[in-house]
Amino acid sequence: MKYLFGASGHAKVVVDVINSTNNKIIGVFDDHLLLESFQDIPFLGKLEKDNKVLKKGELIIAIGNNEIRKQIVNNIESRYFTALHRNCFISAYSEIGKGTVVMQYVSVNSNAKIGNHCIINTSSVIEHDCVIEDFVHVSPNATLTGNVKVGEGTHIGAGAVVIPNIRIGKWSVIGAGSVVIDDIPDYSIVVGNPARIIKSNKK
Repeated sequence: MKYLFGASGHAKVVVDVINSTNNKIIGVFDDHLLLESFQDIPFLGKLEKDNKVLKKGELIIAIGNNEIRKQIVNNIESRYFTALHRNCFISAYSEIGKGTVVMQYVSVNSNAKIGNHCIINTSSVIEHDCVIEDFVHVSPNATLTGNVKVGEGTHIGAGAVVIPNIRIGKWSVIGAGSVVIDDIPDYSIVVGNPARIIKSNKK
């Protein structure tokens, strides 16, 4: 039995990913909305920490914000499942963690390692030997070339390109269309071609 937490635009896409594999979501939770159904799936209301429903099922946190997704995972005890769109390519020699969603037309190539609760969005490319830590979001059409490491919670913007052997720190933001040619420290916001640090993201 599979459930979602979240009823946003991102959650709509996650439903499509799961439907593509002929699996079925039997209920959707959200703490802030009051709905009768979501994408024709029964709406189950707020997800309590000790919810008995989840003791027999599995969950995906369908929230696009990396920080909020981590907060929910830390507060909710559940088993998590991984959702891979039927039209993505996943190398048999790669690893993908629990709670991660891989969208349509993504390529994950040999020896890539993707952590837990990540979003690998439409048509992005994760090349050989990349390491992506937990709670990362790789946006549509982004390309991580070979042997790139991305730290926890980082957001790679749409269409960004990261050249080989680059290290990107945790909780950073790589702006849409950026071309990353140098290592990026933790908590950095970078934009441009070539990408430059414009400010710190540290709270």
